[in-house]
Amino acid sequence: MWPQGSSADYVAARIELAEAERTLRDQIEAVAAARRKMPQGRLLPEYTFAEGPQDLGVAEPVRATRLRELFGAHDILVVYHLMFHPDDAAACSMCSMWVDGFHGVLHHLGRHAGFAAIAKAPLPKLRGWALRRGWDGMRILSSHDTTFNADMNAERADGDQRPMISVFTAEGNAVRHFYTLPANFWDDAQRGIDLLSPVWNVLDLLPTGRGEWYADNDYAGRERRI
Repeated sequence: MWPQGSSADYVAARIELAEAERTLRDQIEAVAAARRKMPQGRLLPEYTFAEGPQDLGVAEPVRATRLRELFGAHDILVVYHLMFHPDDAAACSMCSMWVDGFHGVLHHLGRHAGFAAIAKAPLPKLRGWALRRGWDGMRILSSHDTTFNADMNAERADGDQRPMISVFTAEGNAVRHFYTLPANFWDDAQRGIDLLSPVWNVLDLLPTGRGEWYADNDYAGRERRI
């Protein structure tokens, strides 16, 4: 669409762009259909994570939560692998931006699947970060004493953490891996999960584009600076 009185050049260019946008939409839908037809993934071990109370401001009690329990009433679970090394003072700013977005639509996602954010950082540090960001109501778990991150390729051999999102399915008491999408493609090109954040999609609408902008942790959280 365009305002009344737009130039003929603008209208022609916008119609051409609309066709490209339609082609992009069709490609995205074709990829989603191919994803749903992936062969069956492997059954996973019974991973157990550390989880605190729903109130992020309360530290105790800490319980051991099995991966299967995170599904809740669903047979599908989405896990965001939050990039937060045990030695780091803060989580990755880009990862935190993505989780901000997931948190904002958690009530919609909850109609279809369970959702959790899991990180290698110790639980007190992880929950402190979640409290600062305002991730109330989201299941936040620590994989600190497990091989979950390494087994899922969310951790490199040197211990560096990798941001990604995974989908699992439940089969009785067992959990099967369905799909994992890393932030970087296999050739290490970036923008692997950009479609999952509204930030990038909106920035791509701007005449300035996204440029070299990178999310920062200093303006986000409960006391946001806009």
